[in-house]
Amino acid sequence: MSGKPKPMPPLGSDVEAEEFVASADLTEYDLAGFKPMHFEFEPKSASLTMRLPAPLLEALKAKARARGMPYTRYVRMLLETDVAG
Repeated sequence: MSGKPKPMPPLGSDVEAEEFVASADLTEYDLAGFKPMHFEFEPKSASLTMRLPAPLLEALKAKARARGMPYTRYVRMLLETDVAG
């Protein structure tokens, strides 16, 4: 690649994204704005119900929104991180 990387084109659907990725040389594009994405592959086979103070739940939801994920996934990520650490 020579020069400045190209900006990513807007992709309006999964189909457009698949077609673009299949035909484009991604080394020519600026990928600096991309964020890491966590994919969950393990099926959920158990559930947990807990009661929390409303302010704590609202704080969890706000943190999850800031990360762009559902709050239940955010709580699961916190639990996984703590157990793995």
